[in-house]
Amino acid sequence: MPPYTIIYFPVLGCYKAMHMLLVDQDQSWKEEVVTMETWMKGSLKASYLYGQLPKFQDRDVTLYQSSAILQHLGHSLGLYGKDHQEAALLDVVNDGVKDLRGKCALLIYTNYEAGKEEYVKALPGYLKPFETLLSQNEGGQAFIMGNQIFFADYNLLDLLLIQQVLATRCLDSFSLLSVYVACLSTRPMLKVFLASPEHMNRPINGNGKQ
Repeated sequence: MPPYTIIYFPVLGCYKAMHMLLVDQDQSWKEEVVTMETWMKGSLKASYLYGQLPKFQDRDVTLYQSSAILQHLGHSLGLYGKDHQEAALLDVVNDGVKDLRGKCALLIYTNYEAGKEEYVKALPGYLKPFETLLSQNEGGQAFIMGNQIFFADYNLLDLLLIQQVLATRCLDSFSLLSVYVACLSTRPMLKVFLASPEHMNRPINGNGKQ
């Protein structure tokens, strides 16, 4: 049996970063899809901590919250830096990604039509910290931290790909982020996944806005 089980809706959502990490690290897992119809009945939702998905199972460990799941995988698979200092800096990156995901989710699910123009206008300011962080690591010619890929890279890559769907040219003024996305997206296992029907045919969000 695969060591991991991920329970989530039939959308990419916050599952995609986990998916990319597991694919790129050549891990196996089982996915259980919960339809919105099933979820809205309420009994399954009531049985889950926080009443949210995803739910993640690693043998006898059950986790909720996408950031906690990514961090767990980072620890388990050696993707959390070489020391405490790198781990702390990766947390800085990951929390920054989480903050922008929150802004993006607020737009998508509560104010898409009226708020998209303002969001896109503010997007360069939201993205600038990540360009700065990249510039501080080998001049932006490597990963977000150190000289190997870590768990936060998958989360940041997913976030940037989502922003490019919302605003196609949003990275044009960020040379380091542009190269970063291009390089990570062509890693052999990720390239195959990103071009697969499993990825291409699954909506980003549950309400069809993207």
